[in-house]
Amino acid sequence: MTHLHIPDGVLPLWLVLASWLVTLSAVGLAGHFGGRRDVRRKVPLLGAIAALMLVSMSSEVVPIAYHVNLTVLSGILLGPWLSIIAAFIVNVILALVGHGGVTVIGLNTLMIASEMLIGWALFKGLDALLRHRRSAAVAGVATVLALAITTTLLVGIVALSGSAAASRESGAFDPRAGRFGALFSGGVVGNSLLNPETAEEPLPQLSVKRFATMVYTLGSFGWVLEGFITAAIIGFVSRVRPGMVRGRRPEVRLVGDEGVSH
Repeated sequence: MTHLHIPDGVLPLWLVLASWLVTLSAVGLAGHFGGRRDVRRKVPLLGAIAALMLVSMSSEVVPIAYHVNLTVLSGILLGPWLSIIAAFIVNVILALVGHGGVTVIGLNTLMIASEMLIGWALFKGLDALLRHRRSAAVAGVATVLALAITTTLLVGIVALSGSAAASRESGAFDPRAGRFGALFSGGVVGNSLLNPETAEEPLPQLSVKRFATMVYTLGSFGWVLEGFITAAIIGFVSRVRPGMVRGRRPEVRLVGDEGVSH
């Protein structure tokens, strides 16, 4: 939900440059600390998780125009350093296929990485507090909270950027009237398949207040949906491979570890 589908030239230059500077610094730090042995074991998982995020973020829940990000799920499984790298990889590829401009890659990386890191931190803290007895429920709660926090961050960025950034696909929700219309009157089905002549209609320009109303209204449905998905997957993984969720390190040596100091 917090991925910015904004073309180049809309956001102020200072915000674009600052976000790229922070992103490149974060990716550099993640690459440095990602060389540790316990993190290197997860590199194959990084590729699989990044691919999963790409598929989910490219698929729309049509009536509410929500893209399931699976960011909190990814953050829990990857940990903090690989989450930053995964967020950067995913946003570079999304920009290349038209999901936001190239100049927005830095800001989108920070937004998605924030969801992953906040969700990871919330899950780790709550799961430890409950002594790993309710991992699935904890994952669901962490997902809803993390998405609510980063959606608020999204609204703040749009407020800084001005009304030119306050546009977003809203599916069946009419942001000006503040209510839902016919469930399949908009989005992918309504615009692109059933009514091709409206597929290229520009998104409405909204005030920051109306934009906030829209993303919180649609987001609340999406947060719950994503919370259930994350809870189900984490609940399963915590039963069959608890080490993937709780960070226990296996004793098996990796090929190439011989020269790595421990």
